[in-house]
Amino acid sequence: MAKLPAPKVPGLVKGLGVTFKTMTRTMFPSRGVRTLIPAPSQGAATVQYPHEKETPTARARGVIALKEDNCTVCMLCARSCPDWCIYIEGHKDTAPPRRPGGKPRTVNKLDRFDIDYALCMYCGICVEVCPFDALFWSPEYEYSELRLADLLHDKDRLGEWMQAVPDFEPYEAGSEQKVRKVPR
Repeated sequence: MAKLPAPKVPGLVKGLGVTFKTMTRTMFPSRGVRTLIPAPSQGAATVQYPHEKETPTARARGVIALKEDNCTVCMLCARSCPDWCIYIEGHKDTAPPRRPGGKPRTVNKLDRFDIDYALCMYCGICVEVCPFDALFWSPEYEYSELRLADLLHDKDRLGEWMQAVPDFEPYEAGSEQKVRKVPR
């Protein structure tokens, strides 16, 4: 019979010591354990959600918003998504020529754009790879559902969050990047 390795007790004790030290610093700030009356109001600040709501930081990752007019159904976001949680369907349509006497153009029209937030891991790859600025991060974070199936959001619901998308922060001085603007 194979012998089981002995548990690493010194590592466990060290970890418990670190946890106890952090707990005492939180409960007894600046006074230490010398006084046995805890003062948690001076320690860690906890927001009592949902009664108090914390404002997200600038450019926080909440939910992905869709600017439907900018989407060309190129499928780059769906192909680059590691979770395969983006579903896109479209069709080709003819558009009038850009110049008089020109040939009618063929353009892709968006029929379906869904994101399944039950699968999404919020990595942001889809937002980064979109060459037409159709996807943006919105700071909205209150979109929980009672049923898992309701986390599949369609293009209409994704478009509603475009109003909450903040403007891009300016680049540092001396940067040669093109100034980006959120399409409204």
